[in-house]
Amino acid sequence: MQKINSILIFIGLLALDQATKLVFTNREYGIINYQVNYGAAFSILQGYRWLFIIIAVIVMIALAVYYKYAEKKLPVILIMAGTAGNAIDRIFLGYVRDFIDLKVWPVFNIADSINLIGAVWLAYYLIKKK
Repeated sequence: MQKINSILIFIGLLALDQATKLVFTNREYGIINYQVNYGAAFSILQGYRWLFIIIAVIVMIALAVYYKYAEKKLPVILIMAGTAGNAIDRIFLGYVRDFIDLKVWPVFNIADSINLIGAVWLAYYLIKKK
């Protein structure tokens, strides 16, 4: 994948995450149920904002280094964009904005979704490669 395409995909996913969080702020209808999350996944570890920001920075640096050598670059880009999307919320707002509520799972957002897709895709590829 060309470097410029990777950057455009990253920026596009990050923009999609931030735009949907803005559009669905304080909305409730159907599967849209806006909530703020001061913790990590499933609202655990609330009050550790700076720890999550530090972890996000470390993850982004590690992924940037890994990206140089990765055979499959798209899953890495997905994880980076998802991590950056939630880190932006934590840095500028102090919490993460969630809005997708499937009623059978904790409320989540686009960044969470692309993180999960990227992580599963990368894990599958690495397991299959062995």
